[in-house]
Amino acid sequence: MGDSAYSFSLTTFSRTGKLLQIEYALNAVANGRTALGIAATDGVVIATDKKFSSALVDGEDVRKVERVTDGSGFVYAGVGPDYRVLVRKARKSAQAYFREYRETKPVGQLVKSTASVMQEYTQSGGVRPFGVSLLVAGMDGDGVPRLFQVDPSGAYFGWKATAIGKGYVNAKNFLEKRYQEDMELEDAIHTALLTLREGFEGEMNGHNIEVGVLSKSDGKFRLLTPEQIQDYLDEAN
Repeated sequence: MGDSAYSFSLTTFSRTGKLLQIEYALNAVANGRTALGIAATDGVVIATDKKFSSALVDGEDVRKVERVTDGSGFVYAGVGPDYRVLVRKARKSAQAYFREYRETKPVGQLVKSTASVMQEYTQSGGVRPFGVSLLVAGMDGDGVPRLFQVDPSGAYFGWKATAIGKGYVNAKNFLEKRYQEDMELEDAIHTALLTLREGFEGEMNGHNIEVGVLSKSDGKFRLLTPEQIQDYLDEAN
């Protein structure tokens, strides 16, 4: 009996020690739009492709980069509705932390609590794993900008720069060549846009990509406007 006999069970390991539903969730992530992040010396940038299947879609209300606290933000690759659930849970967790301690939840704790939610969905009956991987930008109490990745299994990693979604292999290779330890935020934004352009089908503009930036100077996470993104693209050209 091969692994296929276990493919519909979330809570049963296959004979080779795999939980196949988690692997299938990772396939959903790999089929999603490319998202990437870069941690610079003075901030973090996360960016993603927001191209739609039809020109008739009104994309004004579609958000792929979300601010979770004043000093942290998420971006995803994979299944959009699953992402909305995780963003809502993360915001509720951050609010509960603020009510108790009267300070913003550090990004490390935000990542751990979100990863714990995702892990619970790998060993509970009647549910399925979340079909998303997250990139989380934020700053911990030590004032160092940080970038994390959280996978459907609940595993999380810290990165200097990484990519998820469709074309992540080529994007990572590009980042490995371009990344520098002393990279500043402005350079990181340009590098992020150049990396997205490598695998982008069609012409990039301020409306079909999203960029979120955390600046170390004020500790605030903000989304760039389409006009600001277009200015960066024009500079690159």
